[in-house]
Amino acid sequence: MTDGRAWQGNWKARLYERVRERGYNSLTAFADARPAVPLVTLAEELGKDDVAGVQLLSGLLAEAEQRKQVTRFVRDALARLLSQSLPNGWPAVVDDATRFQIAKALGSWSVYIPDAYQERADQVMASLRATPPPPGWRPLGPDDELLLTLLPDNEA
Repeated sequence: MTDGRAWQGNWKARLYERVRERGYNSLTAFADARPAVPLVTLAEELGKDDVAGVQLLSGLLAEAEQRKQVTRFVRDALARLLSQSLPNGWPAVVDDATRFQIAKALGSWSVYIPDAYQERADQVMASLRATPPPPGWRPLGPDDELLLTLLPDNEA
């Protein structure tokens, strides 16, 4: 976590400067090169002391809206948050500790995605509770087969 320096100056320009320094022309290209890597890890790669994961998330959403790929962004965010909270994949046994890890990932995801997706998010969460993925499952990115089933593309 940063000490507040992430919000000083023109942080949006800083994000784009950092991804260009690494050879990418967009935040999406940078993130796509690292599918399912947690946002906090990506932010640390761009600037441990002056880039926050939520800034990266905001930029990725803006690019997704421009490209009309918001559903893909929503799946991407879910893959990254599940990877962060469940680094060993979906638990074989859902006890209090693992239930908390799952709830943390899904709750964060629900907060970070656009309001227009909240009903779909509720459906995804209900589906995962009713029919959990196999033990060890981790989405490897936004195009994971299960994620595509749960959140098919719907943009025009």
